[in-house]
Amino acid sequence: MTQTPNIPPVIESDESNYRDTGVPSTVAIAGHPLHPALITFPIGLLVSLAATDIAYWLLGDLFWARASFWLIAAGLLTGLVAAITGLLDFIRIRRVRRHTAGWAHMYANVTALVLTAINLGLRLGDPAENIVFTGLILSVVVATLLGISGWYGGELVYRHKIAVIGYGDSDQP
Repeated sequence: MTQTPNIPPVIESDESNYRDTGVPSTVAIAGHPLHPALITFPIGLLVSLAATDIAYWLLGDLFWARASFWLIAAGLLTGLVAAITGLLDFIRIRRVRRHTAGWAHMYANVTALVLTAINLGLRLGDPAENIVFTGLILSVVVATLLGISGWYGGELVYRHKIAVIGYGDSDQP
């Protein structure tokens, strides 16, 4: 006697939302969108910034303050480059603006960049002076905003098929 595999049911009401092949990014090289590749830098740098600020707070070693300064400077610079590519898609692709996820993604990222610029400004004279607690709080808030923004960015790509190239009806495997 053979067992039937446990196959989850198809949810018909959701299926109609995913029938199209998606909208490609307007900022791409050879069909590959640049925004998803560029965001890895500011995310990695600014989340690491929160970690180095915490290390400075706990250890008091100036190494961590200097590391934080360079992470925030590089995070802001790469964040601005990633923001430009994201903003171009936001402006050029109507589907992004039609969804709450598009607006939430943009607002979270703009807020994160503004707070990062403020955080960098606080550290310009002395990288250690404003880490505890103002810089540390700003760093943790920015890392949290990037997590929220990433969630909404995933919504845009995986749920609303933005910056993807899908299969046409005749090309489906």
